[in-house]
Amino acid sequence: MLDKYFSAPKTLRRLRGGISGPHIDGFADSLEREGYAPASAVRYIRAAAHLGCFVQRKCGVLADIDLNTLASFSQHLRRCRCPHFKRGKISYHAHFGVKLFHQHLVGGGVCASEPVQNATATPVLVSAFRDWFQAHRGVKEPTLRQYTRGATDLLQTLGEDVCHWKAEALRRFLLQRASQCGIPTTQKLITSLRAFLRFLNFLGETRDDLALAIPAVAHWRLARLPRCLSAEEVGRLVAACDGTDHRRFRDRAIVLMLVRLGLRSGDVAQLRLRDIDWNNGTLQVIGKGRYQVRLPLPQDVGDALLRYLECRPANIHTDHVFVRTIAPCGPFASGDGISSVVKHALKRAGIETPSKGAHLLRHTAATEMLRNGVPLDQAGLVLRHRSIDMTAYYAKADVELLKQIAQPWPEVNG
Repeated sequence: MLDKYFSAPKTLRRLRGGISGPHIDGFADSLEREGYAPASAVRYIRAAAHLGCFVQRKCGVLADIDLNTLASFSQHLRRCRCPHFKRGKISYHAHFGVKLFHQHLVGGGVCASEPVQNATATPVLVSAFRDWFQAHRGVKEPTLRQYTRGATDLLQTLGEDVCHWKAEALRRFLLQRASQCGIPTTQKLITSLRAFLRFLNFLGETRDDLALAIPAVAHWRLARLPRCLSAEEVGRLVAACDGTDHRRFRDRAIVLMLVRLGLRSGDVAQLRLRDIDWNNGTLQVIGKGRYQVRLPLPQDVGDALLRYLECRPANIHTDHVFVRTIAPCGPFASGDGISSVVKHALKRAGIETPSKGAHLLRHTAATEMLRNGVPLDQAGLVLRHRSIDMTAYYAKADVELLKQIAQPWPEVNG
């Protein structure tokens, strides 16, 4: 595999001749497999060979490489006089390349893995709450982080002797945190604190239901108009994903899935190949609370998916439908990557809107369903809303329909 990046026999012998040599070809193969550009791979391979030279001059072996060795190598780069390695400005690629090579050695069992440094250990009660909440609610990792963050902050502030907590102290804690953030963040904190306090009451750790002591924040639910795109803007957004490379094909498929089916960003990120039923033209989606639904696959969405899958990199071994195009290539870790795709597509289309994430397209899909006469209950099934009131929220965006039913304002006689 090294021959793909270097052709000079002298260079190949030198790279394979040091103590890094037995692992250089495997490292080069992993770089190609993870989708790194050839120019970047060349720099990382040179850095790996340079690290081996540095360790060998210190009379060490590859098994000795750890984070302290990498730090010493970084200092060495500032005054390096090693032959065969370019001197001058310290490159970011050298630092990043040796980190990748160290990870490759750890994965191959050559070096010992570094212990995870956890500055603040998770309290026992919070760990138990996390396990209990995941088992009973089936929530995903981002939601768990949000709920446990609030519980940990509460324990650190009021102390771990929960049986002595008072309602006044809980209210002071919330009001102090609310003064430092906006209403949406405060509402999430209220929800997480109430869930944690109910859990403590369930365990018998508290005498009273302290969840009732957490005050609510004045905020009218569904008071704002939903943000959505017009039909002309949707057309511009889809056109901004036109192209001939697999990245544009991927972006087009993602945008169409969001705007036609109203999926959440996490739904798209976690979509698997087995979830698509090509024979029946349906798509299975597993959303919040492990709620499963099978949706029809529109023709344009199916065509975009097929075009993308035909040119998707074959060396990425995953059953996720969508993968990143920036190395290391692989599945999206969360819905944030899908929102980033939408954000860049909006920028290419020249569409300015306060909301730039994937949820903007979900709002657009919901609004379009209602504008086209889809009943509220059916639109709610597609969007997987637990309450029909949430679906009705999007009906407020149809200004033309509201004009037809609005009553004329009575004239005032002077």
